[in-house]
Amino acid sequence: MDLDGLFSLPPGGVDTAAPGRGLDTPTAESPLPVRMRPRTIDELVGQRHLLAPGAPLRQLVTGATPMSVILWGPPGTGKTTIAHLVAGATDRTFVAMSALSAGVKDVRAVIETARRSRRSGGPPTVLFIDEVHRFSKTQQDSLLAAVEDRTVTLLAATTENPYFSVISPLLSRCVLLTLQALTEDDVRALLRRALADERGLGGAVTLHPDAEDHLVRLAGGDVRKALTALEAAAASAAAQGAAEVDVATAERAVDVAAVRYDRDGDAHYDVTSAFIKSMRGSDPDAALHWLARMLVAGEDPRFIARRIVIFASEDVGMADPQALQVATAAASAVQQVGLPEAGLNLAQAVVHLATAPKSNSVTTALGAAMADVRAGRGGAVPAHLRDAHYAGSRGLGHGRGYRYPHDDPHGVVRQQYLPDDLDGTDYYAPTEHGAERAVSERLPRLRRIVRGGSGQAEVSPPGPTGETAPGKDAPAPQQERKEQP
Repeated sequence: MDLDGLFSLPPGGVDTAAPGRGLDTPTAESPLPVRMRPRTIDELVGQRHLLAPGAPLRQLVTGATPMSVILWGPPGTGKTTIAHLVAGATDRTFVAMSALSAGVKDVRAVIETARRSRRSGGPPTVLFIDEVHRFSKTQQDSLLAAVEDRTVTLLAATTENPYFSVISPLLSRCVLLTLQALTEDDVRALLRRALADERGLGGAVTLHPDAEDHLVRLAGGDVRKALTALEAAAASAAAQGAAEVDVATAERAVDVAAVRYDRDGDAHYDVTSAFIKSMRGSDPDAALHWLARMLVAGEDPRFIARRIVIFASEDVGMADPQALQVATAAASAVQQVGLPEAGLNLAQAVVHLATAPKSNSVTTALGAAMADVRAGRGGAVPAHLRDAHYAGSRGLGHGRGYRYPHDDPHGVVRQQYLPDDLDGTDYYAPTEHGAERAVSERLPRLRRIVRGGSGQAEVSPPGPTGETAPGKDAPAPQQERKEQP
């Protein structure tokens, strides 16, 4: 949680600070990330896009404008630090609340206290809610009126995409500030600051360049993770009587980087998107990386299998008709085998799909057909295609003139299958990729036979009804030659 080491919340999940006071002054026993927390906005590292003069973040910290703000960003990007800076600003009452433990009753109590303070001429109230995405819709609804009339200024923090996790009415009442993961240079600068600053390690140890590179790489833009790892590595070096943290010490202090992936959060959608796009881009190595990210993070393998099955038709399609069989086989293996072994089945399918020729012609064709249907095009089913198997259907003319393709030597006959106002429409446009090349060569001949194109002649034997289609421009059977499909 972003509040670790900053607020010690009582059982109700709420903490109130007097105006002008910060919370939980760091001590020598505090974790290194807490001790190194910036004391002013000018000490913030990163987020340059939000720190320009007059920018919303500066206005929020200084209290120049009483606007409600949602801070959205990955862990370790400064959301808690910003809350700390706001808490230390003068002439405001600061209330901290964790969505993990607070409920509607706690929210309403804070709002009522803020309302009484406002009526009596007291200082404005800033309500900080960490992990706001954990609040239910009802809990978020309870904030709307107070935020609308500025009874409280809301400062909410979330690691998840607020467009998914925060209700639209609340989102529309707030300014959304997106915090970016820190760059490697930002993390490196903060590590060096912590090594030298008296609030940090005060020069007690040095950091070998290779060890520094390892910690920067391990952090992945999360400065809290980098500083925590540095503190552990420095303690390990001190225990060994070493004055320098080398890469071996750093590796022993921090075993493995945690995978940044939340099955219910925004990273879920980002990793899934990267996975699909890597297969579409024919990069099996990247696709395997994103597959591994999902598997290591505990993603449901059935979800992965579903995406692979969809991809087989959406992006490979007729360029490799076997792709769908491979994908469905992998999905079946997930059900029958389970993890971890089924990871191999998924990986085989991913490699097959990533290296297969690609075609989205099936996707495009279905989209175009659905667009016509939604636009109201199509009309009635042609009479000769209607069901003629129930009593009275023949009297209605159903099936009359239908030509049975299997009675033709080549299995293809001239016949209208589309509704009248779409007759002659092409939806499917095969590519020249993979197996679809053969389809692209055959389809024009099929269309000429079915539609009776120029230079095309056709002989059709009677269908089951004993009638041939009257067909305008119907040729005389004895004088015409049929094109091979």
